[in-house]
Amino acid sequence: MQAMVLERPGEPLKFVERADPQPADGEVSVRVAACGVCRTDLHVVDGELPNPKLPIVPGHEIVGRIDVVAGDVGSLAVGMRVGIPWLGWTCGRCQYCRAGRENLCDRALFTGYTRDGGYASSVIADARYVFRLAEVGDDVATAPLLCAGLIGWRSLKAAGDGERIGLYGFGAAAHIITQVARWQGRAVFAFTRPGDSAAQDFARRLGACWAGASDEKPADELDCAILFAPVGALVPAALRAVRKGGRVVCAGIHMSDIPSFPYSLLWQERELLSVANLTRQDGDEFFTVVPKAAIATQTVRYPLRQANDALSDLRDGRLQGAAVLVP
Repeated sequence: MQAMVLERPGEPLKFVERADPQPADGEVSVRVAACGVCRTDLHVVDGELPNPKLPIVPGHEIVGRIDVVAGDVGSLAVGMRVGIPWLGWTCGRCQYCRAGRENLCDRALFTGYTRDGGYASSVIADARYVFRLAEVGDDVATAPLLCAGLIGWRSLKAAGDGERIGLYGFGAAAHIITQVARWQGRAVFAFTRPGDSAAQDFARRLGACWAGASDEKPADELDCAILFAPVGALVPAALRAVRKGGRVVCAGIHMSDIPSFPYSLLWQERELLSVANLTRQDGDEFFTVVPKAAIATQTVRYPLRQANDALSDLRDGRLQGAAVLVP
């Protein structure tokens, strides 16, 4: 197999060739067709997430086909088209797992962080944490749904059913969730980096009723807001933009420090909460929504060997939509 490997945080990924990994009992080997490049991968590579397994193959927006099964893998079989997400294993025994909150499992393992991921031609996955995908849609277009779509869906649910929703940071997740929100009949307000007129135009093309800079405040108060951008300074900005009783959801796994802000921004029963990881139920729900909402992802393809270029383009804000690696 071929893979791009992180040996030490802060260093470029290295291209390696190694023997194909073999699945243990209850696991499947998947031949990778496409792997999305997520901002979480950037946090792993840049050392902003602590204690990764090193060396590690990043990547957790994986689409491919099963080529080897080992032991009891349920209904999965060789040749099936599947997706592999961020959540790669949970213990099933801790208080969170027992309460149906497996995304908070004390001993969870995560694809591309604490177990090898999809910046490779082959990957091993626990069969219980693999989504069977329909035989429709392009693999590259489908890959971003495995995290940008899933965490966006969980964040959208957490935000509540408000009609006017603000999305801060208009990248891979926001461009997917805009389509879901519009299908649900909501009004979307898109907030981008100041001066990023291309992203604002992109948001309007996808149906946003308003698009502007993150330091602007639209004329209409928001019912809720989701922060996809990992910028703590946007928290008080979003609180200023939501109405009384409104909700602000922080969707990222990592965020810069949130500056102090006056209590008046939180008062009147505004809520501030975070979303962590995803559950298998999120996936089951979301993949039934995808065809109904007619979600179409915008992607930029990169050969596997150009993973460092894809990460740099994401880091520097040169992408609209999502980057996807193809082995």
